[in-house]
Amino acid sequence: MNTWAFGALVGVSLLGAAWLWLAPWRQAWQRWRWRRQAFPAHWRAILREQVPLVARLPADLQLQLKQRMLVFLAEKPFLACDGLVLTEAMRVVVAAQACLLLLNRPGADFESLRQVLLYPAPFWVDRVRTGAAGVVHEQRQALSGESWQAGQVILSWADVQAGSADPGDGRNVVIHEFAHQLDQDNGPANGVPRLGSRRRQREWQQVMADELAALQARVAAGLPGLLDPYGATDPAEFWAVASEAFFEQGERLAAERPALYRQLSLYYRVLPLSWR
Repeated sequence: MNTWAFGALVGVSLLGAAWLWLAPWRQAWQRWRWRRQAFPAHWRAILREQVPLVARLPADLQLQLKQRMLVFLAEKPFLACDGLVLTEAMRVVVAAQACLLLLNRPGADFESLRQVLLYPAPFWVDRVRTGAAGVVHEQRQALSGESWQAGQVILSWADVQAGSADPGDGRNVVIHEFAHQLDQDNGPANGVPRLGSRRRQREWQQVMADELAALQARVAAGLPGLLDPYGATDPAEFWAVASEAFFEQGERLAAERPALYRQLSLYYRVLPLSWR
């Protein structure tokens, strides 16, 4: 290789390295620009009419939520499936509920999320399950939502609307699936997100294990309660179900399961107990 070619190769390599090194700065600058944009007036109307939970938030969190939404909607593509006609209102409704999980957490984001898929109604998936005797069964299930570690969240628009319309029933498929996305940020969903220290992780795991066991005992006894019985499935589903109750029924969760409420408030850095 002659001197000119070698120099050109070195130059290209340096430019590539500089481009990669500057990528986080470019992204931060672009997000800063998006956050400074005016929040569209017709989006405000959509929030008032279709996402009543937003009205409960203190004014500072409402402003922060809108800034988060501007970034989310600029970065994350939506795909309509099974004949659904995608509208701007659908994107706004999903973004508002997803971004609740990022409030007061400057470093948090759905970095691995590549796209959101919307179906008009619950969608069918095939599952392979192995029974106790080792027999493999194929099952078809109708799902209202699903989160993939590969960077996809799949939602039934009918269930998104139902969860958004009643902000106090503790059932919200968007919060549920985006909680899974946060869980999957550091590997397969296991109910243990990034917590910052081993002490916090140990404390989280102990409380969550105790609360999951309590829910499983309640479900086995057939008793009613605050948390959806689906949360008794495993630690990942328990965290997602608990997140739904945290954001929509914070006052009741704090009264009935104070240790669980405390762990979730430390992680999400908001206090739904005080929202009115």
